Amino acid sequence: MNNFNEITIAHSPDSDDAFMFYALAHDKLKLKNLKIKQVLKDIQSLNEEARIGKYEITAISFAAYPYVMDKYYLMPCGASVGDKYGPILVAKDGVKLNNIENLKIGIPGKLTTAFLALSIYHPNLQVVEMPFDKIMAAVVNDEIDAGLLIHEGQLTYQDFNLVNLLDLGMWWYEETKLPLVLGGNVIRKDLDPELIQELTLLLRNAIVYSLSNRQEALDYALTFARDMNPGLADKFVGMYVNDYTVDYGDTGRLAIQTLFEYANHKGLFKQKILPEFV
Repeated sequence: MNNFNEITIAHSPDSDDAFMFYALAHDKLKLKNLKIKQVLKDIQSLNEEARIGKYEITAISFAAYPYVMDKYYLMPCGASVGDKYGPILVAKDGVKLNNIENLKIGIPGKLTTAFLALSIYHPNLQVVEMPFDKIMAAVVNDEIDAGLLIHEGQLTYQDFNLVNLLDLGMWWYEETKLPLVLGGNVIRKDLDPELIQELTLLLRNAIVYSLSNRQEALDYALTFARDMNPGLADKFVGMYVNDYTVDYGDTGRLAIQTLFEYANHKGLFKQKILPEFV
């Protein structure tokens, strides 16, 4: 077993993640003998780095979990869960969803849960990987026929005169009556079991602190909101930092299990995926 005095927590530079980790970024919690270092990177990079176990704790897309489950446990807190909403497929007016197999679709990465959900909806699509924040412009400029949006693009696409072809979170709810689990936090299995429990409680307490001190955490999150106005940033944070973020609960855990059952049924993973929690 390895013991660490300094623990690195890696997460995305997005307003919802910033909100979640505010208490750790501003030393609002007692850390005992721990020193927390935060690393901010886009989720696709974090998914790739988790495959080599780079960080003690990292945010990942659930689509990446099958590739890292030998190195990481799922933590019971820190999830981004869409309850009847989620990533959306957008296009210019006139593009039809019933023609989806013929569309050139921009996606934010093949390891994102947005792409996994889209692949469950319809496998073997024509896709182009690109940075998530370039997708809307690519649709507007006719570089692609449709774009799969994550993060705040879900709230701003209409400003670009784009239309919502498919809300994957709503489709998933209609299909399963469950929320769509998008991202979560994982912790390395090679850590001491007592340290794993301590860090899990620390992360949960950080989330609870932000929810209990919403305005100050939101003010911090706004600095990561990529020019969103405060009202829109507040809405976005509220969408993805919720009760499921504090703890998945039975419904959240069932949602994770069901996501992988559907993916296995579609043949999207070679082996059966059984989620393993702290």
